[in-house]
Amino acid sequence: AKIEQAVRALDAAKAPVILAGNGIVRQHAAGALLQFAETLNLPVANTFMAKGVIPFSHPLSLGTIGMKSRDLPWFAFESADVVLCIGYDMVEYHPEMWNPDGDKVIVNIDALPAEGDENYIVGVGVLGDLNQSLPAIAAKARPRTDTPFQPIRDAIIADRQQYADDEGFPVKPQKIVWDLREALAPEDIAISDVGAHKMWMARMFRAERPNTCLISNGFAAMGIVVPGAIAARLAFPDRKVVAVTGDAGFLMNSQEIETALRLKTPIVILIWNDSEYGLITWHQLRHFGRPSHIDFRNPDFVKYAESFGAK
Repeated sequence: AKIEQAVRALDAAKAPVILAGNGIVRQHAAGALLQFAETLNLPVANTFMAKGVIPFSHPLSLGTIGMKSRDLPWFAFESADVVLCIGYDMVEYHPEMWNPDGDKVIVNIDALPAEGDENYIVGVGVLGDLNQSLPAIAAKARPRTDTPFQPIRDAIIADRQQYADDEGFPVKPQKIVWDLREALAPEDIAISDVGAHKMWMARMFRAERPNTCLISNGFAAMGIVVPGAIAARLAFPDRKVVAVTGDAGFLMNSQEIETALRLKTPIVILIWNDSEYGLITWHQLRHFGRPSHIDFRNPDFVKYAESFGAK
């Protein structure tokens, strides 16, 4: 019955869009999501923690949504009338950001019951394994023939490519993320710590596979990146692994370089060095107009790595 309700809501929609969350990764349902989106010709935006559930290079991808501002994918949600939240958790990107007026028809599809609030009133809840629910809906719903969000997709592509050939110094964050993506194969793994760089990685890194761009979100604990990169290399010894971190997050667990050397898990650590808690600086400036107690002094990171025997 819930499948039928979801189909009716989808068939009645004028501009539906998919919001893909981390439940897709956890249920190993990226393939089911991709087939669902292709069958019904539905655009997909993913949360920070669901990067790669649809390849960024796919024409139906709207990239990553989750910024607390009107970023490009947000405009698709502004004009959408039906939002299919698949494997989505409110902690990833609160619905007050993409459904401020509470006027969207929400179809929640997940293996767990949905939480709700005034901005997330579920119209249809399909409870079950995504690998079964999505094909069941796709088999009965009417495929879309229009592509109302193509201009947004085009704008996102242009935005990501804007600094591909930039030669400026200091190197711009967009250029760093672009070059990092170009240096890695689709299945290689980038792990992001928490800080200002996390926003650049979440927004700009073009993930092509699930679990290839891991971002500490939710509680957003700092210091994850070096031990996280070691764990990724242990799990996938044949893939390249890059730890992307700010200087502050790096120093919280930098001693784990010793663990990496002892376990023979070669990783690359890419440090964004600004000698401050940059994201906290931004929040302080936004709220109070001045920063407070956010700067610190760094060691010579090259010598620090060499002291462990690393290169």
